[in-house]
Amino acid sequence: MNGYFPSIYASPIPTQYRMTLTVGEHSARHIRRIARMHLENWELQHLTDTVELALTELIANVIRHVPDSRCTLLLLKQQTGVRAEVTDAYGQLLPAPAKLDQESERGRGLLLLDALVDKWGVSPTGAGGKTVWFECTNHSRVQGSNPL
Repeated sequence: MNGYFPSIYASPIPTQYRMTLTVGEHSARHIRRIARMHLENWELQHLTDTVELALTELIANVIRHVPDSRCTLLLLKQQTGVRAEVTDAYGQLLPAPAKLDQESERGRGLLLLDALVDKWGVSPTGAGGKTVWFECTNHSRVQGSNPL
């Protein structure tokens, strides 16, 4: 008798994904693909656009500001949505979003992050680096629910 019998010992879908890498010009595209796959597995597809855009900004900051461009990405499924963290060994903490010069070509990333996600922050690590994180919930502001 031939046939497929799913294992009763198969583990459930993992609720987190961690990867350490050196980021470069094309890294954000690959990280977006990874995030999209996990969000689909976690049945959180409705958060895909927000998470992809926010992750792109965090990876761009590593490329621009971290001397060795190394970081660790963590995606974590939560009961109410998803949390993403990007940790690097560069201890300089990012400033909070502030009002910018209209002519400036840079510096809008944290304003964008603040507008997209439900919560975000920067935490120092014990090894002298930092973790920039954000959370998107199932009731995220960007989903387009119109209160009218």
